Amino acid sequence: MTESEIEEIALDILTEIGYERISGPDISPDGDSPERSTYRDVVLIERLRRSLARVNPHIPLDGIDKAARKIVAQESPDVVENNKIFHKYLTDGVDVEYRRKDGKTTWGKVWLFDFEDPLNNEFLAVNQYTVMGMKERRPDIILFVNGLPIVVIELKNLADENASIWSAFNQLETYKSQIPYLFRFNEALIISDGIEARAGTLTSDRERFMPWKTLDGKEVIELSPELQKIEELHKYSLDNGPVFSLNEETALVEELELKPWLSKDIPVQKRPQMEVLLKGMLNKKVLLDLIRHFIVFETSEHKTLKKMAAYHQYHAVNKAVESTLKATSSIGDRRCGVIWHTQGSGKSLSMVFYTGKLVVQMDNPTIVVITDRNDLDDQLFNTFSGGVELLRQTPVQAESREDLKEKLKVASGGIVFTTIQKFLPDTGQEPYPMLSDRSNIVVIADEAHRSQYDFIDGFARHMRDALPNASFIGFTGTPISLSDRDTRNVFGDYIDVYDIEQSVKDGATVKIYYESRIAQLDLDENEMPHIDRDIEEVTEGKEQSEKERLKSKWAALEAVAGTEKRLGRIAADLVDHFEKRQEVNIGKGMIVCMSRRICVDLYNEIIKLRPHWHSEDDKKGAIKIVMSGSASDDPGWQQHIRTRKQREEIAKRFKDPEDLLQLVIVRDMWLTGFDVPCLHTMYIDKPMHGHTLMQAIARVNRVFRDKPGGLVVDYIGIAEDLREALADYTGSGGKGKIKVDQSEAVAVMLEKFDVLTAMFHGFEYKRFFSIDKSEKLAFVMWTADHILGLENGKERFVKYVTELSKAFALAVPAQEAMAITDDVAFFQMVKASILKKSPENGTKPIDYNAAIKQIVSKAIVSEGVVDLFQSIGVEKPEISILSEKFLAQLREIPQKNLAVEMLKKLLNDEIKSFSRTNLIQSRAFSEMLRKSIIKYKNRQLETAKIIEELIELAKMMQQARNRGEELGLSDDELAFYDALSENKSAVDIMGDQQLKVIAVNLVDTMRKSISIDWTLRENVKARLRTQIKRILKKFGYPPDLQQQAVKTVLEQAEYICRDWTDK
Repeated sequence: MTESEIEEIALDILTEIGYERISGPDISPDGDSPERSTYRDVVLIERLRRSLARVNPHIPLDGIDKAARKIVAQESPDVVENNKIFHKYLTDGVDVEYRRKDGKTTWGKVWLFDFEDPLNNEFLAVNQYTVMGMKERRPDIILFVNGLPIVVIELKNLADENASIWSAFNQLETYKSQIPYLFRFNEALIISDGIEARAGTLTSDRERFMPWKTLDGKEVIELSPELQKIEELHKYSLDNGPVFSLNEETALVEELELKPWLSKDIPVQKRPQMEVLLKGMLNKKVLLDLIRHFIVFETSEHKTLKKMAAYHQYHAVNKAVESTLKATSSIGDRRCGVIWHTQGSGKSLSMVFYTGKLVVQMDNPTIVVITDRNDLDDQLFNTFSGGVELLRQTPVQAESREDLKEKLKVASGGIVFTTIQKFLPDTGQEPYPMLSDRSNIVVIADEAHRSQYDFIDGFARHMRDALPNASFIGFTGTPISLSDRDTRNVFGDYIDVYDIEQSVKDGATVKIYYESRIAQLDLDENEMPHIDRDIEEVTEGKEQSEKERLKSKWAALEAVAGTEKRLGRIAADLVDHFEKRQEVNIGKGMIVCMSRRICVDLYNEIIKLRPHWHSEDDKKGAIKIVMSGSASDDPGWQQHIRTRKQREEIAKRFKDPEDLLQLVIVRDMWLTGFDVPCLHTMYIDKPMHGHTLMQAIARVNRVFRDKPGGLVVDYIGIAEDLREALADYTGSGGKGKIKVDQSEAVAVMLEKFDVLTAMFHGFEYKRFFSIDKSEKLAFVMWTADHILGLENGKERFVKYVTELSKAFALAVPAQEAMAITDDVAFFQMVKASILKKSPENGTKPIDYNAAIKQIVSKAIVSEGVVDLFQSIGVEKPEISILSEKFLAQLREIPQKNLAVEMLKKLLNDEIKSFSRTNLIQSRAFSEMLRKSIIKYKNRQLETAKIIEELIELAKMMQQARNRGEELGLSDDELAFYDALSENKSAVDIMGDQQLKVIAVNLVDTMRKSISIDWTLRENVKARLRTQIKRILKKFGYPPDLQQQAVKTVLEQAEYICRDWTDK
């Protein structure tokens, strides 16, 4: 398949769902039906004016014109700020002043889209739409709604060994910098290779381009096993260099029959993600709904991020709104239901989307958001505050019960944040006083659990007493216990579930691994106090004033868990463990202790071991404690007790992956609702269970760069609690493991290690660790040569080293992993030497696992980066020059398999270079290389003879570089000369001299005739054909050969004339 075929399939799908298809060149400034004045215009202005008039029939034409001018105006030099302004126009309309029929001036709102009736809008799919900015660029497909370029789709060819959906992502990044005006109007970006497809926004990084896996929200559609096989084949080749030579991968893709999987006869459950995304996300109704209700702009640290709902958020929120409208109706029971979306999958943002849409659908209700602690209230409040434009109002926090009552006195509207504690009645006061009897109040409970809100102690009743006619909805990141009837009585049943398994599949979160490193309590087991579940309920605010029944039990455990001897052991183990983790995967760690005293004492033990980690300056230091406190606390604690603002500054440091703050110690703070993607390890020394435990460990499940998973280290003994949490989880219908034992990663690592060591049968690779440093690089090359000499050796070795490295990163610092650290490093080194390209011509693949590089021990890396050429005594070739001296050196090296591999890489680079200027030569050399490599792989010739063939091919390429000079032709003229002389009969009849004259004339004519988009416009190509025929006829080119010559010349022109229109 070609990229243009994938484009055609995408356009067919878009046509099927109601888009009108238009060719970009046809409506270009010099096209057959021009719809814009210049190539710098991106809006189809007349379509916009017509659409504004249709959507706003009450606004006169002068008002429509003013609105159109305001919409297309560039209002800020910053592309994101411009986009934010435009998005507000989309959702809130454009205010314009106009003259009424009676002559008076007035103000009115002009809507850009008809959100109520999608069919009253105009949807276009335009391909090959050229835009001029700093450079000329041509996105594959742009979707226009009412003349505005709302969606940009970039496609890549799956069969291209150098392209992937991430190549498409990079292409979009280039567009943003070179044609920024196009992105003033952008609402969504789509990338696809025909199978895999992802969507993001203007500011989305790679991790936030997500799949859309459903057509209607009822069924999740995963890639079929057949399509997964094709996709994995392609990704493997991309990640590990050109494992497949030339057209081999294309042939393999075709062998797996990609095209039939794009056929309409295939069941939708087996269709590619591209089709599911286009139909599920970009159908008219969903696209308009997404634009209106599911996009927010969040600004922090002087950076604005545009966020759009993922498929699970979009459908869950719509279900929740529908359920709420039903529950709040005259026949509703006021129980809206519960949304369970696993932690880390965007629950807080879903609450914002829900509130924003409900405000519109319920005609401005009052929303009360309840959390169970002040710090959670602040975190969620900050998330809501970032969405004020979507919410159409500013959220407020109730400072007291009286303040809450005052804020609820309004007739409608308002988003009020409060904590559950404000619903506690005064001593002896029953029932709780009514705060409001309005029925248009919706209460959103964050983490709706019986234990969270202590329904046993009457909070549910108190809330009902305070707000008797309100409706209740719960959002939770963990399942409601099967025995928790109280929660269901208040909120109702599940509305939507997005579990761990689906979240990991979608790339929304990573797996959590568990490692037991229990530090025994300094007490005989017989004397150990009985600690029941109540101990976990001690919160930061309650610690000094806890009920007596809890205080004694907690104090007893705290005393034995916090002995100096035990904390010293934990500190020593933790420091060693964390430093080893950092060697493999740089990130952050969080330590959870059971009391503030233990937090401080453990901190002191740690800085005894690492004094340089300590600093009294909040802006410095590698470790901090985050806890509450007061002036009356122990003087030794005071340096760790900070104001809210100071804690916020530490949070910024901790969230910054580049900041030197690497460890924080907490008791309760930051265990829920605190999002730090670079946090990869949590050390737990505090009893926890149920949803509290699940919420805490989920801090490490966020996606971040090449982070393979999060790790929870258990010092206190939470394994049984995790098992019980899993029972609740699976009993509630959740799929996927809450945590994976680190031993599983160790088992995978050892399995891959065994497979790799088996590849060295008869070759003692461990000699590397004992030989002199001066011999090590040569030994690496001999090792690479050994691997390349095995059947499919390169493919197998690269695959297994990649898999071993990922498992190793998860297994560190397990003893088994540390034992093979140097072996893994050595395998990485050999893999790098096999895949390394010459720096001048090579393209560096995206480093998904950069952290793995850090496992290489100092003994190995002391030599520096492996230089493939230097290490075997060959001078590095200059750019595009394969000299006689270099080829002679390659012929003599003893590692023959390595020589073939190097020549293959270099020749491939040369061929790519030829393809940009001379299609005919590129094709010829490509075919010659392909045949030689097939002989090598099939062992049809000895390796030494293959090397001779490749060296001969290299010499031919070098000679081809000089042909233009010898013939007196420029590179462009030589390209057309070769196109004409491809037919040997023409050369025999006309001779070189006459063909050279024709080539010079062709270049001169083409330069004068081509224009922007000429390759896409049939009328221009027809004119060029005529001109080429005239030149051929004029100079006597054989008539019977002219048709093929014209075709070849035009094809060659498309390759070499790309940049002419920019010059």
